[in-house]
Amino acid sequence: MNFNVGDVLSPRYDMVLVVASYVISVLGSFAALAHTKYLYRADGTVNRSMAAGAAVALGGVGIWSMHFVGMMGYRLPLPVVYDGFWTLLSLLAAIVIAGIALILAGGGGRFSKPGWLAGSLLAGVGVCVMHYMGMYAMNLRADMSLDLQVVMISFAIAVTASAAALWLAFHVRKVWHRVLASLIMGLAVCAMHYTGMRAAEFICVESKSPPVWGIGGFYLSQMVFSVVGLVLVYLMWNVLAPRDISASGKKGASAANRARPSLQK
Repeated sequence: MNFNVGDVLSPRYDMVLVVASYVISVLGSFAALAHTKYLYRADGTVNRSMAAGAAVALGGVGIWSMHFVGMMGYRLPLPVVYDGFWTLLSLLAAIVIAGIALILAGGGGRFSKPGWLAGSLLAGVGVCVMHYMGMYAMNLRADMSLDLQVVMISFAIAVTASAAALWLAFHVRKVWHRVLASLIMGLAVCAMHYTGMRAAEFICVESKSPPVWGIGGFYLSQMVFSVVGLVLVYLMWNVLAPRDISASGKKGASAANRARPSLQK
């Protein structure tokens, strides 16, 4: 199909990828909730392995991977290649901001309301920055314009979704509670993403120079799903493996506590 300069491109959605983006967000949210249980040690210090896992699970899988799969499901009538630099930068931003927000809300092992509010605002800003940075990474023969009113609505959704995610991260303990919370978190993240996509309008231009490092091609979907799958497997191993270690550590600590009085005597 031929397009003239100034033509507005009409997008359509691949519903298989839309559903897949929600499933990925739910799985990432569940992995993040599982990690936050071990985020702080008994002495209040941050467990770096769990903090990194929670940040990757929430920011890298639950938010960014959902976003990228959703972007692939947003079909425009012109070929789209993603700028690798901006795509990678948006991924790093999502992980770092999610990690900081979780630590702020955790408050050294106890849920902190001021930290939760600050973390929610930070995460909401971060999600929007990541989302629109990811959209900016789209390279095609069109310019993107944004409806600022819809952008502000997406920001409000992002802050609300972040607040819900951070609150749930530190208040759910039972497995079925985590499953339900993950379903809600995935829905909230998708609501922000697809609202943000409604803010965009693509107008055909004469031509555009290709990015120095472009990401695209026929095998992009297979590659993304393979990487996400491997990351999720590692994250679940990461959160399940320390249980025996934690248990033995608690036993060791109990034994040491029992031994102290006898040593003092």
